[in-house]
Amino acid sequence: MDQRPRLEDVAARVGVSTASVSLVLRGAPGPSEATRRRVLEAAAALGYRADRSASMLARRRRHLLGVMLDVRSPFHAELAEEIQVEADRIGYEVVLSTLTRSHDEQRALSTLLDFRCEALLLLGPESPDVALGKLAAQVPVVSIGRRARDPGVDVVRTADDAGVAAALEHLIGLGHRRIAFVDGGRGAIAAVRRRGYRTAMRRASLDPLVVPGDHTEEGGILAGRLLAAAPDRPTAVVASNDRCAVGLLDVFGRAGIGVPAQVSVVGYDDSTLARLVHVDLTTVNQDAPAQARRAVAAAVSRLDEGRTERVEVVLRPRLVVRGSTGPA
Repeated sequence: MDQRPRLEDVAARVGVSTASVSLVLRGAPGPSEATRRRVLEAAAALGYRADRSASMLARRRRHLLGVMLDVRSPFHAELAEEIQVEADRIGYEVVLSTLTRSHDEQRALSTLLDFRCEALLLLGPESPDVALGKLAAQVPVVSIGRRARDPGVDVVRTADDAGVAAALEHLIGLGHRRIAFVDGGRGAIAAVRRRGYRTAMRRASLDPLVVPGDHTEEGGILAGRLLAAAPDRPTAVVASNDRCAVGLLDVFGRAGIGVPAQVSVVGYDDSTLARLVHVDLTTVNQDAPAQARRAVAAAVSRLDEGRTERVEVVLRPRLVVRGSTGPA
């Protein structure tokens, strides 16, 4: 049996109507300051917590944004926090659905739909364009970080090819010529970064060297072992993301390979990992706050303003130089 305190219990304790209690707990105008204080004190004493799902169901609009993210990614966590900040500012709520070993993208999306979210903000989705288009036929969808070609899907991303090119320009300016790239795997975002690396290397008349990897620390570790054992080791490495770069740094540190004295390392994302003092990683910043603001604005403009035309926002990334890169 549910023994949680109810709205009626708070009202009875204070001696006011349930309508007055509801107004106070919602921060709505009407009750006096004295009544507000008494209601809040009573709610705290009783341990009352509002049933947000029930109150949302009672409204015609839910003002609920669903966010899909990879729980293992520090950059996704940063994006999700910025989305929450922006949603709070405009009076929307956020539901998070995470990708884990046992919870794939399809299940994560189904969870958000089950919560009856009004719009979905997807961080780095891997679903095919056709699947995203079908999803967008049900609710507004914003793809963050990845290009989506369906006309019904809005996109907010950075120019990943330009970000990788900036990293290579930095390394070439330091005198590096043998520059490897640790691949990010099969995903759409990884493909753009890989293509950006190959294009920038050809433009500089340098031979590309793509090492298999993925967007995890484990992928960076495996790639680092290959590079550490190579007879003609590159003098610089660009990793497809910061997690992968951290795996590289771990291997090089254990092998006694100095960074940046012997090998320079560049990551991508400028996540919280990159900013740690003992990591001090040169990396590409994607401006998470701007991406979050533009993504929330895209979703809300469809919901509140009835916008129907497609929006694609492409932000310019910037290189953040720290201590993991130096002269060849």
